[in-house]
Amino acid sequence: MNVELITRDDLKNLKTEMLSEIRQLMKPGQSENRQWLKSAEVRKLLGISPGTLQNLRINGTLHYTKIGGMMYYKMEDITKLLEGNQ
Repeated sequence: MNVELITRDDLKNLKTEMLSEIRQLMKPGQSENRQWLKSAEVRKLLGISPGTLQNLRINGTLHYTKIGGMMYYKMEDITKLLEGNQ
């Protein structure tokens, strides 16, 4: 049986790395530069439920691309959708 000990320094390093990655993900304006968004990001951006997003896909209101079980949406299409509902 192989036993590895985790020290306080290891935990501090892990904490520092995780905080750094979280800050990187939460940078303001980052989503504006991205061309493709995942379903969860679209739902958060539009403030809608998973069912509403599914209805937008089914009726063709919002185009998407499916890759390996993940659905991606163009930021351009989302912008057009929002502008069309003004």
